[in-house]
Amino acid sequence: MEPIIHIENVHKYFGQVHALRGVSLEVNTGEVVVVIGPSGSGKSTLLRCINRLEEYEEGKIVVDGIPLDSAANINAVRTEVGMVFQQFNLFSHMTVLDNINLAQRVIRKRTKAECDRIALELLDKVGIPEKANVYPLQLSGGQQQRVAIARALAMNPKIMLFDEPTSALDPEMIKEVLDVMMDLAKEGMTMVVVSHEMGFARAAAHRVILMAEGEIVEQGTPDQVFEHPQHNRTKAFLSHIL
Repeated sequence: MEPIIHIENVHKYFGQVHALRGVSLEVNTGEVVVVIGPSGSGKSTLLRCINRLEEYEEGKIVVDGIPLDSAANINAVRTEVGMVFQQFNLFSHMTVLDNINLAQRVIRKRTKAECDRIALELLDKVGIPEKANVYPLQLSGGQQQRVAIARALAMNPKIMLFDEPTSALDPEMIKEVLDVMMDLAKEGMTMVVVSHEMGFARAAAHRVILMAEGEIVEQGTPDQVFEHPQHNRTKAFLSHIL
């Protein structure tokens, strides 16, 4: 089976900073890959390259058989890839229901009734069905992030990308978001997750990748990476966080 994400020798620069240094990676359908590493290691940059939110100077990325080499292809890939950011990026002047429905209506061309049905089902799935008609500022951070996940899922994505989705949350709200992500993993959603939540990585990941200085330093199962790291860079990182 062809990998659903194929990344080959990708280089990315921010001015003089070489943010990605020849990164290659394949992700299979239904696989949960958690990317860990110190700040500034290129984790979020790599994630953002997968749906071309960041341009890259060298290499190639193919998502679900579509190379990211033209505007039409990039738009096609973005309709199949959901992304959840650190900040929730909800429209404050729109209700939760309207936030979830906007892209469905504009991009998927669904009727209002169909959008409402899907949105309400997803709000139930993420555990906040009673919040459909409130505004984002009336929600906790954890609730807003769950709305953001529901909004991404409403587009029926084949892949979900999570860029440190719990880093802006208070500690007591982190679990409610991770529980939703765990459920998605159990359902077989293909997921690439940049996270500092090592408990989630242990429980949900098929593969853990450690990045440092723009390179993939080590990868393997959670047990291999956390219990039997091979590289000194991995050992040093884990010694600070475990």
